Amino acid sequence: MTCPLYIGLPMWSNQDWSGTLYPRYAKTDLLSDYAAVFSSVEGNTTFYSGAPKPETVAGWARQAPAHFRFCFKLPASVTHDQRLTRLDEAWAFLDALAPLHDRLGPTMVQLPRDFGPDELPRLETLLAGWPTHLPCAVEVRHHDFFHKGAAEKALNRLLITYRANRVMLDVRPLFSTPANDHPGLAHAQQEKPKLPLHVLSTANHPVIRFIGHVDKAINIDYFSAWKSRLALWINQGKTPFLFVHTADNRESPMLARMFYNDLQNMTALPPLGPFANEKQSQLF
Repeated sequence: MTCPLYIGLPMWSNQDWSGTLYPRYAKTDLLSDYAAVFSSVEGNTTFYSGAPKPETVAGWARQAPAHFRFCFKLPASVTHDQRLTRLDEAWAFLDALAPLHDRLGPTMVQLPRDFGPDELPRLETLLAGWPTHLPCAVEVRHHDFFHKGAAEKALNRLLITYRANRVMLDVRPLFSTPANDHPGLAHAQQEKPKLPLHVLSTANHPVIRFIGHVDKAINIDYFSAWKSRLALWINQGKTPFLFVHTADNRESPMLARMFYNDLQNMTALPPLGPFANEKQSQLF
């Protein structure tokens, strides 16, 4: 079974979601509960920790249903430390995920902020060797790739040639106001790059990382245009992946569900499962 749209959060393990998405006294391993609601997840931990252990992958395979999609990040040791000069670790990483290959969405290649046009041949070597049965998505952060000039055109041609998706990082809501005295907003603004948004689908799985504000009204305003774009891609036969963040991620499950419900008014989507607190209230 495939979904017309996969939606998820930056992670599945977050104790701030106990009592809403998860039971108030939730167990440590939350993947099965998460996958009962959302259809995909960003695998940010692999960016920092590298390939997971075989027993860890086996556990994820047992807990995730067939329709669920993991979108892991290539380890930073490959993208940042080695700057795509040594790819053996990249292939070993994909091999380590073999038990999940039927449940992999686009694996994300997040490149350093200073990875510029001169290094595109290294990216091409990676994409040329990428297994054809596994989708890939590339997130660039160098400013030259956002000026609509020769560098960006070369990048987009490269992604289209190898059927790789360009990650669309939407930080507009995050930077729409000063952080003032909100520590979560200030931390997120320091951590995320302030880049323009270029909406372009270069392959069959457009990937949107929506980085929300703490103000729900601001998020609703910035998400409005995404609804028609996502519906268009779905009607074209593409399968978008939407990942919803907020500044401190406490409200990201509720925000993601609200966006999904809005999209259901424009295109046919399967319903999301109830949150744990809603299941509990139904018992009384």
